[in-house]
Amino acid sequence: MKKLLLAVILIASLQQAVAQNLLSAKYNTEALKQLLISQSTWKPFPKIEERQEWAKANQETLKDNLVKAETYLDYEWPSIPATISLLIERTGDREQYQNISFKKREILLALLFAEIYENKGRFTDQIINGIWSISEESFWGVSAHLPKKKENSGLVDVSEPFVDLFAAETATLLSWVDYYLAEKLDKVSPQLRKRIYFEINQRVLTPLMTKNHGFMGNNNDGRRPNNWNPWICSNWLNTVLLIEKNEDKRAEAVHKILSVLDNFLNPYPLDGGCDEGPGYWGAAAASLYDNLSLLNLATNNAFSYSYQDEKVKNMAAFIYKAQISETYFINFADANPKPSMDAPMIYRFGKAINDENMKKFGAYYYKPGTKVSRFHIFRNFFELFLDEELKKVPKQLPLPKSVWLPETEVMLARDKAGSTRGFTVAAKGGHNDESHNHNDIGNFIVYVYGNPLLIDVGSGTYTRRTFSGDRYDIWFNSSDYHNTPTINGCVQMPGKDFKATHVSFEEAQSKVVFALDIAKSYPKEAGITSWKRAITLNRGKNVQIRDTYQLKAEGKFINHLMTCYPAELKAPGVIILKYETKEDKKDYTITYDASLLNASIENVKLGIPEDKSVKRNWGDSIYRINLSLIKPSEKGSLSLMIK
Repeated sequence: MKKLLLAVILIASLQQAVAQNLLSAKYNTEALKQLLISQSTWKPFPKIEERQEWAKANQETLKDNLVKAETYLDYEWPSIPATISLLIERTGDREQYQNISFKKREILLALLFAEIYENKGRFTDQIINGIWSISEESFWGVSAHLPKKKENSGLVDVSEPFVDLFAAETATLLSWVDYYLAEKLDKVSPQLRKRIYFEINQRVLTPLMTKNHGFMGNNNDGRRPNNWNPWICSNWLNTVLLIEKNEDKRAEAVHKILSVLDNFLNPYPLDGGCDEGPGYWGAAAASLYDNLSLLNLATNNAFSYSYQDEKVKNMAAFIYKAQISETYFINFADANPKPSMDAPMIYRFGKAINDENMKKFGAYYYKPGTKVSRFHIFRNFFELFLDEELKKVPKQLPLPKSVWLPETEVMLARDKAGSTRGFTVAAKGGHNDESHNHNDIGNFIVYVYGNPLLIDVGSGTYTRRTFSGDRYDIWFNSSDYHNTPTINGCVQMPGKDFKATHVSFEEAQSKVVFALDIAKSYPKEAGITSWKRAITLNRGKNVQIRDTYQLKAEGKFINHLMTCYPAELKAPGVIILKYETKEDKKDYTITYDASLLNASIENVKLGIPEDKSVKRNWGDSIYRINLSLIKPSEKGSLSLMIK
């Protein structure tokens, strides 16, 4: 009877997991046309002339922005030379292009909010210059996102417009300029708003309606869409709702957006795990919420049903489930170990799905006077009117005792719920074709009192190599610079077939065990029959890593451990980690069987262009501990203990 009940529960869970088209199946295009508030009457936020309403907005943020905008009154709007775009191909550098492009948009946004706040016309001419300068750019996106075609070679083909993240963001920015300053712009010249619509339509709206883009999820390549899908859709939706006057086109665009969003949502794991990590969660699950909130604003809450969907709720909760401490989060793959938290957005998402933990989590990070954000522009308008509400919300970090995401195959466990005291451990299974993938099956991280001890280095500064065939030549993307073994000279390989098997998670009051077999993440040349890894948190005591292996013949391997603290071989079988923070200074030990393993410690040299972000996250030094098998062996087991 018990087995039958479990089977019924499993079937029910699977049925829910494969439920499709949450958004696009609800309303057809004609129904959407009836539901959508017309473009001419839609007022998502107070118009500029509604001064009493704007008096309710966060005055501290608006005043701070005004001071910033005043420094740009004499700003000379630069062009972006072709040779700057060509750098992505010539040297791999993407930052020079992005710095110019992003700065222009940051300034235009600051000028817009300054004019909204003051409403005296003082910033109008500079806004006009910004509109014109951006309209004259060859490409609204960034050079790193140009299609990988030989004929492009670092320059955009203007005859074939396509949409990347920042082209979509630019369309949104100009749409808000049009929404707030329509009358002021028309007084200067009707050509201004005419050009805004022309450029947006030609560069963004028409290409998105007439051409398939990779982010849409129609590629039949077996990969589910990543954050680009909801992030671009949120800007596409925001833009078309604000600026498209033809109600038929408006409804058609919204319906297509819903279908594209479902391509993101349908294959997303029911456990809500974001394989791109907490930093990209802000552009993945959070961008899905951006779409839902805009849809509800434009339809008098016709999409509020989506907030009750279990998958959507789990996607939301991931952000606090992936937290290690106030500063640090799980950072597998390209994730940042110290991502910034968009507190008001997180609070709003938690409020929408009625998750008290998420509301308190968002409130915890809220700081009055938060700066206007250059990305996800529409969030600023929501957040400006939340100040008083957020100040009243209790602030608390949930810090759950354990987290297990069975589809994503990621776990986290800590010594004590609601506290960073003692050890926190996180580990992963999965496969090596995840979004922003690193070859890292069986990787784990260990934190103590909320600070890193054994780390995942995470991503570095993005260059041309980052998303190319040379990706795994970058050291921190390869398995030999994760807490995983190199076996018979072989590292893990990229691809969906290179994966964890026999993954399990077991929890008792005193300990948590995460187990998996990582053999299939290595090539055949590694000669592995099985490599079973068990990662155990013995609560209040230690962390233990046990590897049990069976090779096809006698072989050798090296177990790697990464840390940001100096490591010292105290004696055979004992390694000291010189843990030091502002609050504490203490030695932690890694013990191992010195009769089986020989230890060496190396200071990883940081110097390649991609290392800039590594240094920013971890400092100037990364240490790799190498535990090498002394005598070739066909099978055996070994243990490490961290305490």
